[in-house]
Amino acid sequence: MPRTVYLMALGIFAMVTSEFLVGGLMPQIAADLGVSIARVGYLVTAFGLAMAVGGPIVATALIRLAPKSALLVLFAVFTAGNALAAMAPDYPVMLAARVVTGAASGAFFGVAITAVVRLVPEGMRGRATGVAMQGLMIGTLLGLPLSTLLGGLWGWRAAFGAVGVLAVAAALAVLASMPRLAPAEDTGGLRDEAAVFRRPRLLAALLGSTLIIGATFSAFTYFTPILTEVTGFSEGAVPVLLLVYGAASVAGNAVVARFAQSHTRTAIAAGLALNALFLAGFALFAGLKAPAVAAMIGIGLVGVTLNPAMAMRVHREGNARALVNTVHSSFITMGVVLGSWLGGMGIDAYGLRAAPAVGVALAAAGLLTLVPDLLRARGGRSGEDTAPGGAPGGAAPAEPVTAPGA
Repeated sequence: MPRTVYLMALGIFAMVTSEFLVGGLMPQIAADLGVSIARVGYLVTAFGLAMAVGGPIVATALIRLAPKSALLVLFAVFTAGNALAAMAPDYPVMLAARVVTGAASGAFFGVAITAVVRLVPEGMRGRATGVAMQGLMIGTLLGLPLSTLLGGLWGWRAAFGAVGVLAVAAALAVLASMPRLAPAEDTGGLRDEAAVFRRPRLLAALLGSTLIIGATFSAFTYFTPILTEVTGFSEGAVPVLLLVYGAASVAGNAVVARFAQSHTRTAIAAGLALNALFLAGFALFAGLKAPAVAAMIGIGLVGVTLNPAMAMRVHREGNARALVNTVHSSFITMGVVLGSWLGGMGIDAYGLRAAPAVGVALAAAGLLTLVPDLLRARGGRSGEDTAPGGAPGGAAPAEPVTAPGA
C-alpha cells in the first residue's frame, strides 16, 4: 500500500476531527463568544451544509489541477479556516471560519479518494479506499473525546490550533512524498464532466449512500439519551460504550474494504440487511443492557463501515474523478442530516426507541436501490460488478505517475 494512501487517511482524520471539535467545546465557545449554546450548535449545521454544498463547488474550481496541487491548496484553505476559528473575536467570524473549513473538507474527501484510486493497481482500489476511510472511522471514534480533552487542558482555541498543526504536518508529508499525477483528462468542461449525473444507476448509488448513512445516524445521533434513559447506563459509562462502538466501526471498515471491489453489491446488501437487524434489535431490546450493547456494536460493525463499498459502487456507475467523489461525499453528509432529523421526528412522536426503528426503514429503502442491479443480474449479467465501460472496478485504467519531485 503506497504511503500516500495513509497520508490521505491522516488528512481525512484531521478534517473529521475538525468537524467534531465544536460538539465537545460548546460551553467554552458559547461563554467566550457571548452567545447561546443553540447558536454554537448552528456552527455544526453550517459546517455540514458547507461540506454538502460548498465541497462540490470548491472541487469544481480545482478540477484542472493535478491531484497533488489540489490537495495542497485544500490543506492550505483548511488550515487557514482553523486558524481563523482559533483567533475568532466574535460569532460571525467563527461562523465564516466553519464555512471555509467545511467547504475545504468536503472537497478534500473527493480529491483524496480520487488520488487513492489512481495511486494503486486496479485490483487494490477497494482496499486502498478502505485504508483512506479509516481516517473517517478513527476521526469519528476520537474526534469528540480529543476535542474535549484539548479544550479542557488548553482552551477551545488551542484545540482548533492543534488541528491546524496536524493539517500542516499532513500537507508537508504529501508535498515531500506524494508522486505527481497528471491532471484529469480534459473532458470538455464542467458541463461534460457533470453529464455523468444523468445516469440513473449513478443516482441510485448516490441515493443508496444517503440511506445507508441515514439508517446508522438515526440511531447513532441519539445513542447517549437512549443508553442513559432507556437502557439505564450512567452518563459516565456512555463515553466508554461509544469508544467500543467506534472500535467496532474501525474493525468493520477493515473487513468491508477487503470485499468492497470484488463483491460490491453483496457487501452493501449484506451490510444493509444486518444493519436493519441490529437496529431492530436495538429498538426492541434497548431496555436490556447486554442485548442493547450487542446491538450497538453490531450497528458499528455494519453501518458507516460500508463506505468503501459505497465508493466502489459510485465509481462503477459513474467514474472515480474528483467531482463525482465530492458529490458522493455531499450525499453522505445529507445522510447524516436525514438520519438525525427523521430520528428526532420519530422520538417526538413515539419516544426514544423510535430512532433506531426509523433506521430500519431507511436501511430497507437502501436495499431497494439495489433492486435494478439484482434484476439486471437475473437477466444474464451476473458478473459481480462490471463497469459501464466494461472494465472491472468502474474506473479508468491506472494512469501514468511520474517520480516524486518531477
